[in-house]
Amino acid sequence: MNKPLRRVGLAMMVMVLLLLANLTYVQVINADTYANNPANRRSVMEEYGRQRGQIVSATGTILANSVETKDAQHYLRVYKNGPEYAPVTGYYSSVFGATGIERAEDDVLNGSSSKLFVRRLSDLITGRDPRGGNVQLTVDPKAQDAAYQGMTAKNFHGAVVAIKPSTGEILAMVSTPSFDPNPLASHDSTTQRDTINKLDNDDNQPALNRATQETLPPGSTFKLVVGAAALSSGVADANTKNLPGDATITLPGTNTTLSNFANQPCPESTNGQVSMTIAMEYSCNTAFSTLAGKVGKDNLTAQAAKLGIGQTDLTVPIPVATSTVGSLPDEAALYQSGIGQRDVKLTPLQDAMVAATIANGGVRMQPQLVKNILAPDMSSISNFSPQEAPGGPALSKDVADQLKAMMLLSEQHTAGTGKQANVTIASKTGTAEHGTDPKNTPPHAWYVAFAPADNPQIAVCVVVENGGDRGLAATGSSVAAGVGRATINAYLAGGG
Repeated sequence: MNKPLRRVGLAMMVMVLLLLANLTYVQVINADTYANNPANRRSVMEEYGRQRGQIVSATGTILANSVETKDAQHYLRVYKNGPEYAPVTGYYSSVFGATGIERAEDDVLNGSSSKLFVRRLSDLITGRDPRGGNVQLTVDPKAQDAAYQGMTAKNFHGAVVAIKPSTGEILAMVSTPSFDPNPLASHDSTTQRDTINKLDNDDNQPALNRATQETLPPGSTFKLVVGAAALSSGVADANTKNLPGDATITLPGTNTTLSNFANQPCPESTNGQVSMTIAMEYSCNTAFSTLAGKVGKDNLTAQAAKLGIGQTDLTVPIPVATSTVGSLPDEAALYQSGIGQRDVKLTPLQDAMVAATIANGGVRMQPQLVKNILAPDMSSISNFSPQEAPGGPALSKDVADQLKAMMLLSEQHTAGTGKQANVTIASKTGTAEHGTDPKNTPPHAWYVAFAPADNPQIAVCVVVENGGDRGLAATGSSVAAGVGRATINAYLAGGG
């Protein structure tokens, strides 16, 4: 064979080898990635040929199921109370793929999970039509309904998250405004595209899960983190009056002032000094900003990390945005951050976790939305098992108990609706400034709480954005507390 022919032959051999390598990569190595890609319409259409599994609540209420149709896609996904549960269920679309639990548990719902191997083998042998598995959530309908109604009754924008402190089970997850996932499950692609365009162009961002994907300044609810850091590090105790009760202080190294709410001095001071307990009870900014300075950057960031702030890989199994203490370049920044301002930003889920950790004696539990994986016949395949977050307790029981005592006092001074004589609540409110002109921008209103205080069954976080119905006069107590208490009361009344 002459030299030109050998070169051509060698080139062809190399190209064949490259082609085989590429086919091996696509068909074997990366097969699962392509198969599970929400944009893979062939996989989606194949899935529509079998009945997708149900998503049900903790009590068995059907939240999403597939009903048989006579068109080419065979089954239509239907969402009961779609907007109320959309932040949890997400949607399942033949054009746009899936979100929420529909995406996180897609392999179970479409029947391809290894957990369903025996069932698939049985279907193959018996000739039964293949069906997907079912997912039971931890969400309690009574708590979810109360939270959703509390937010939508006044057209609030924001979120509610409720957690069972001892297990980490998420009892409610509400985000408002919300959206109806049913049009996105339509078999009409035009309807799907029109719906997604409306959602994408809506300035209110109804498709955003504010509970897990939005981070906001938490205001005075962050004082729980500062208090935890101070008590845990031994920088301060609960009752010594060694913090300023002044109405206004000047930030270190600056001419900038920082004031208490309504520019009032902190009550119950002695020689102008107050204790941490008094400062938490009355939410005194000047005292807590000074306390943050005493705690220091290292102690504060370390305590925040123990409570989950800064975790980058949290899923429930829905992905959760990373909360942050922000940059702390100097002492002035530390003072501002000590009252949940400057660059501190938390998701509502994270703030609920802080309250739940205190309620659970300092042990942080991994939050979870999935209670059970069920076979097509609704028999249990795998159960939820409570797991402590890695790294050991976030707080000692003694520190958690001291913070609880402060929160009980704080609740006594917290106004708003929903207080019941037979339910003892421990809470902390927050009123967070934000924007380029914070003094003239309606604040975010926060409320974190747990109950019953002596045997906590539920911890909640409520955030109402941009003042709710109170505008510049909004506070955590006047806007958010009523929604939080309604959620607590509904869950406890239901036997939670």
